[in-house]
Amino acid sequence: MKAIFTTGGKQYYVSEGDVIYVEKLDAEVGSTITFDEVLFVDGVAGNPTVKGAKVECTVEKQGKNKKIVVFKYRPKKKYRKKQGHRQPYTKLVVKKISK
Repeated sequence: MKAIFTTGGKQYYVSEGDVIYVEKLDAEVGSTITFDEVLFVDGVAGNPTVKGAKVECTVEKQGKNKKIVVFKYRPKKKYRKKQGHRQPYTKLVVKKISK
């Protein structure tokens, strides 16, 4: 069974057993999260969501991605700005998809 759901302003296309990385969610490691905003389940598209459809996931890990470097400069103006950023994420395992 496959589904498309939204969280953190993004859409994820998943099937049971998939491991996905989403924007940080406020949940403990080992807890279960249920997503109700399901846009598509096994050929049934919602308008905008499928009524009664749910995607259940287990939180496997909370962490931060690799550091990216943000470097800004203006040529010939002696302006340089170097900044780093690590985006937090939540690692989820999809356990069950129901209609």
